[in-house]
Amino acid sequence: MAAYTLETNGAVCPFPLIDAKTAMEQLTTGDDLIIGFDCTQATDSLPQWATEAGHEVVAFDRVGDAGWTITVRKGA
Repeated sequence: MAAYTLETNGAVCPFPLIDAKTAMEQLTTGDDLIIGFDCTQATDSLPQWATEAGHEVVAFDRVGDAGWTITVRKGA
């Protein structure tokens, strides 16, 4: 299992989600994608997408006053 980081700070929705989907296509099942973002709408859209796509949210943390990181493990 490998971990990859995707920084989308400064990008407005839906671009953090679009970038996450694109990055996830490049990963192998079991790999983690750590997404850094500061778009408040993505706090809902990223976990929802991950669940609906069959991936697992393994961490979701607030970073500073207006940022978050979410770690999504690629499902089968």
